[in-house]
Formats: sequence, structure tokens, C-alpha cells
Amino acid sequence: QVQLVESGGGLVQAGGSLRLSCAASGRTYSNYVMGWFRQAPGKEREFVTAISWSGGSGIYADSVKGRFTISRDNAKNTVYLQLNSLKPEDTAVYYCATKHRGWNISSRAYDYDYWGQGTQVTVSS
Repeated sequence: QVQLVESGGGLVQAGGSLRLSCAASGRTYSNYVMGWFRQAPGKEREFVTAISWSGGSGIYADSVKGRFTISRDNAKNTVYLQLNSLKPEDTAVYYCATKHRGWNISSRAYDYDYWGQGTQVTVSS
């Protein structure tokens, strides 16, 4: 089993920044792809970004490219999401997830096996 705990969410004005963290425990964390997804009220969960097990490569949703950055520190079993230039439409619950089937980075929620409880990000205009 893997446990994931997100933190760092909050209320921020448009144009501001936040840094989310996701701490992992349980099965070997550093071997797996990690991803961030988000879900706004009344909307489906959507992909935000994901990073390879080594941290050497990542993919981003078009809506966040150039504004968000994913990184990981395998020594600390933690993955980070830096959110810059935030917009009201970024308001959502942000979830981290880990993918244990295969080594490829994926944007599909179906491919991820373990999920955190989420952290709320609210961006005011």
C-alpha cells in the first residue's frame, strides 16, 4: 500500500503563487510515476501534470504549461507542484497520485493506482 498526503493549498489572489507538496509513504515511492490532477466543483477530474520516476521528464496539460512546474525529491519521498500566475479557473481540489503499472508517464486518471485526499486551491479574482 501507498499513502499520499497533499498539503500547501489555500486561498490566493489571481496572479499569485502556491507550492503544493505530496508526501508518500509505504511501498517504494521512488520507482513510480507521480501525477497531479484537479477537480473543480461540478466538473470531472482533469489531468494537470506528471513526472517520471527519475524526475527527468514530465508532461503538462496545455492549460497550465508555462505556469506550473512539477518536481520530486526521492530522498524525501515527496513530489511538489509549483503553481505560478494563478487564475480563478485554477480553483479546484488538487490530488496527487502514483502509477504502479508500467513506467510510462500518463495523463489518464485510470492509469494511477493510489490517490491522496486532496488539497483545496482557491484563486480569487
